Amino acid sequence: MRRTSLLACALALIASLLSLTPANAAITKTTTTKTTSTSTTTTAAGAAIAWAACPEDPAVECGTLAVPIDWAHPGGPTIDLALARRKATDPAARIGSLLINPGGPGGSGVDFAFFGNDYFSQEITRRFDLVGFDPRGVARSHPVVCSVDVLGQAPDPIMKSQAEFDGWLAYDRRLRDDCRARTGPLYDHVDTLSVARDLDAIRAALGEDKLSYYGISYGTLLGQQYAEQFPRRVRALALDSNMDHSLGTTAFLATEAATVQDSFDEFVAWCDRDASCALHGKDVRKVWAGLLARAGRGDLPSPDDPSVPLTTLDLIADAFDDFYGPSWAKLANLLNALDTGAPAPAELSAVTTRRKAAVGDVAEFPSQVFCEDYRLPIRDYRDYAAHLRLAARVAPDMRFSPLALGLTPFCLGQTRIPNPQHDLRVHGSAPLLLGNAVHDPATAYSWAVDAARQIGREGVLLTYEGWGHGIYRRGECTTGAIDRYLVSLTLPARGTRCPAVPPADVSAQRGAWPRPSGPLPNLPGWVRLP
Repeated sequence: MRRTSLLACALALIASLLSLTPANAAITKTTTTKTTSTSTTTTAAGAAIAWAACPEDPAVECGTLAVPIDWAHPGGPTIDLALARRKATDPAARIGSLLINPGGPGGSGVDFAFFGNDYFSQEITRRFDLVGFDPRGVARSHPVVCSVDVLGQAPDPIMKSQAEFDGWLAYDRRLRDDCRARTGPLYDHVDTLSVARDLDAIRAALGEDKLSYYGISYGTLLGQQYAEQFPRRVRALALDSNMDHSLGTTAFLATEAATVQDSFDEFVAWCDRDASCALHGKDVRKVWAGLLARAGRGDLPSPDDPSVPLTTLDLIADAFDDFYGPSWAKLANLLNALDTGAPAPAELSAVTTRRKAAVGDVAEFPSQVFCEDYRLPIRDYRDYAAHLRLAARVAPDMRFSPLALGLTPFCLGQTRIPNPQHDLRVHGSAPLLLGNAVHDPATAYSWAVDAARQIGREGVLLTYEGWGHGIYRRGECTTGAIDRYLVSLTLPARGTRCPAVPPADVSAQRGAWPRPSGPLPNLPGWVRLP
């Protein structure tokens, strides 16, 4: 069981449009120099990656690439992006580099490369070098950092008055001033549009004429925006569990509430039909409503620490977290233990493994990426309360999406938003493959449908009829379709729908597969590495 404290949320590893010029436009032949332990990839434009064995895993190479802090001034100060490369296991069959991004914002692509051989099929690891990178402002790439003390003072995200709304505005001003002072100039340049420029610089430094890319969750926004900015440099973009970067405040909050309610409905339906559910034979919605009422009164003790009462947000966030797998049996065991007072199963006690503790006086806080990608104005408490009421009507059981509610308050009063929402404009790109589960708790299926509509003829949507976040490795249909596209550029027929795979079977197929990453612990798929 996790207690989603405000400090834990704040300590997370947590998504103006310019006419951008392509990075490294004049690329000549790539040269590679190797010794027994290091290699250097160099382009004529001057970008270079010096590779050496990674301390964390000698089977993977690590390196850095310098990119401008502000792409509008490419000759200005730079930062080093951290990269990791796991080479193709069959050099004779190698196609090239596959750039990979695990989402977030706040997910580490370097870590993704470390476990890439477990995540991707043998066909992908045989044919591609897996290349992950930590986006600017994240993990090893000059992370956005803030004071632990200031982060720990975050107000309750469930506001109840204009005074509390004003308190959030004042807090956000103080937090931004602190984070900007500690992070430096990069703080105002961590938007995904800038990351798309970085991605093209990495492509060029690797010597790839065109980009092959797999991104999941928030990583789909990067792929979408790369296709907008560099359509002629796309070889294959596989976008798994898609963002919709066209939504305003009302649509964003309402669709997030609707999709998490849909996941709750699917959980209830499973409990009703499956005798293995710990709540089988009970009125699950009634049990849930009773637990929410107790949490609201402050008399719902955490099963792993009875001295700590669970809040409403804690309880909703825990259910949301278990929808990602989905881990329906685990959620049913938790709710049954809370309802009956029975001893909590051991699986509910290993909670700190999903949290990244602060080291010293500062902590990483990449939710600023989201605040530079989304303009979500909320005028005052009256406006905020109206959004909560709409969410409650859309999601009568779940009430709201903890993902949306956890992120939005940190962006109140944000004035510099270099990458605001807009309809996608992809023209002249090679075809893109978009995939999504119908019952995804975080990236609504309607988002993928809308993104595919915006992309138009350059986009093909692959629908997975099942549950959870991320469709890769959910049966041969989804995995095979994505693999064939990345390897041979063969797209599934338009309208292809893959059958649902029971969650237990998915777990067996994936084994120790690490879940997609996200910006807030326990909320949008906080990454748990093996």
